[in-house]
Amino acid sequence: MLALLLLASAARAAQPFTFASRSDNDLFVALAAAGERHARYETPAEAVKRAAAGSAVLVLADRYPDAATSVDAKFYEAAKTKRLRLYVEFPALVPGVELSAPKRAVWERGIVASDRFGGSKLPKLAIFSAHGCSWIPAKAHGEPLLSIGRVAGFDSAVYGMPKDADPLLFEAGGGEWLIATTKLSHFVTGRYAPTDRWSAIWEQMLRRLDPQGSHRLAWAPLARPAYGKDEPLPADWQRRSFDAAANWVHRSGLLVSDSRRPAIDKLLNNGVETTDPTRASAPAGDGSLGILEGYASLIRPDGSQPQRTPLRADCVAETAMVLALDAALNKSNARSGQIASNLLDYTYGPEMQSMGRLDPKHPAFGLIAWGAIQPAWQVANYGDDNARAILATAVAAAALQSDRWNEHLLRAVLANLRTTGKHGFRGDRIDIGPLEGRGWRAYHESDTVNVALNFEAYLWACYLWAHAQTGEPELLEKARTALRMTMEVYPKGWRWGDSMERARILLPLAWLVRVDDTPTHRGWLKTIARDLLATQHACGAIPENLKGTGGGHYLIPQSNEAYGTGETPLIQSNGDPASDQLYTTGFALLGLHEAHAATGDVSLKDAADKLAAYLARIQVKSNGRPELDGAWFRAFDFGRWDYWSSSADIGWGAWCVEAGWGPAWIAAVMGMRVNETSVWEMTKSSAIEAKLDAVKRDLAQNDGGPWKR
Repeated sequence: MLALLLLASAARAAQPFTFASRSDNDLFVALAAAGERHARYETPAEAVKRAAAGSAVLVLADRYPDAATSVDAKFYEAAKTKRLRLYVEFPALVPGVELSAPKRAVWERGIVASDRFGGSKLPKLAIFSAHGCSWIPAKAHGEPLLSIGRVAGFDSAVYGMPKDADPLLFEAGGGEWLIATTKLSHFVTGRYAPTDRWSAIWEQMLRRLDPQGSHRLAWAPLARPAYGKDEPLPADWQRRSFDAAANWVHRSGLLVSDSRRPAIDKLLNNGVETTDPTRASAPAGDGSLGILEGYASLIRPDGSQPQRTPLRADCVAETAMVLALDAALNKSNARSGQIASNLLDYTYGPEMQSMGRLDPKHPAFGLIAWGAIQPAWQVANYGDDNARAILATAVAAAALQSDRWNEHLLRAVLANLRTTGKHGFRGDRIDIGPLEGRGWRAYHESDTVNVALNFEAYLWACYLWAHAQTGEPELLEKARTALRMTMEVYPKGWRWGDSMERARILLPLAWLVRVDDTPTHRGWLKTIARDLLATQHACGAIPENLKGTGGGHYLIPQSNEAYGTGETPLIQSNGDPASDQLYTTGFALLGLHEAHAATGDVSLKDAADKLAAYLARIQVKSNGRPELDGAWFRAFDFGRWDYWSSSADIGWGAWCVEAGWGPAWIAAVMGMRVNETSVWEMTKSSAIEAKLDAVKRDLAQNDGGPWKR
């Protein structure tokens, strides 16, 4: 028996894999890193010629995605003669198989198409992603092993195989050949996901190519969590997390420079909202021209992601907040302070306050545009976006110890207040056209009720904060009324009734306790915190949780065809282990932090501590993609501890990176935790009251009637 085992081992050693590929191919490198040495040749013909009879030859797509792999009939005949097992990817020819012109994946994902492929690790209908891949549609004989198509689901294709799915991996040559219609060996550079499924895919393929062998890969994703789930955190983990987030802003390539601004203007004026990322050597902006929104979720074959071109007011102000805190915490970083000041000047300058927002006689006076340059962004006045810009300005000004933006800040608060209805609700958005036609008073006197916390809640927080600063009664009355009406219909009357909405209402409820501390108001806060934290995972994550399929425009896809056609959650159903760093966890962290500061409730502190540690762990660490190092992706799968989820959202998918929104507030709270303070405590001496009379006089120049040009 021992002799037979030794002979078998010697036979395998004499018949290693033979590669036709470049030496830097991901698969070849991953095998070498695991200690395996395999012969490699420059051409498929040479690899077949040199390979031992009965062994395996892997022909990898060196010219992908620009050109298909050059293999001809003679290559396949020579392989058949030597009884070679083949793996060929992105081929120009497969005998007996009709191939078509390549397609490029946008919403398409990979699906395990057969029970014959992966067993328990890769069950049939399991989903994976070969981001942005190009594939060659093929009319293969029999059932493919892997397919690609537009498919809904978190981990599996819940609506079955897409009707128009194409083969991604199939058998040919009597079952001895594996043909991949894309470059599956591009899994490291292309940042294919999730990691565990790609390890399993390659384990299975190598086992098929060498049934008697045992092969392993050694590789790490180019973008990975900063810490493992159970890895001990360093004593200064909060400081490290904050510093990494602030440093990310500087190297993100998103600060707009003078030299880049004309190109950004052209793109925005043409309605183009993504562009190529800048090179590392490109000049960085100083904040005076704003900062781009972030990185789109699409991952390109080279592992890069397109930048999103919009110049959003909320992202600009929230980035200013992070950099202002950096300047305060790291006294030597004067550049952060200067950029923060420039970004705030841009927020309240003519580009963000266009279309009459700087004209006291205009009904939009004091409001902050959704975004600059592009008309579609200029016309909109989102209360939530204004609110986050206001809150970020207050924090940034306090960190910079400046009252320079106080008038702008107070004007924005009161401009939103006068377009808020009698019950404290403003509606999702108010555009310039209707505002000019109806006048602000029509909105101020309306009976609007809009129980949609993602749009309404943070304005209530602004009103409560500004009431504490100025004593203006309407600010308190409208916020308190809206919160009462919202809690009276909780949870069934809420638009989404999900983790996102509960996270959002924590902040105004905490600040309501600050200004009107009653048992009822404390009870509301306790109820929301209890229900939000009921699902907090042991690792600290707050999973996404939806009432039904969502609400409004924010819906779980109800078919494969619906995937990628609207704004969606990260989950397919409750129980999917995903946390959302764009819409939920950052605001949950802020709300819990402020709620503990307002009440002293230790349970809220414990929950915030767990959540903060979780967020520090899942912050992006990347040596290969420095423009992502220190950021937070929208999605994280805390079950497999990897960046993964359903990515159906049409604008902000699983791998998007936002300059503002949740990630900015994660960073800000990390900074405040280092300094052992809160937003309320930091900003309580803002002195905006000194500007109250002047702002009121300016606002009074428009009487609320329709605007006449």
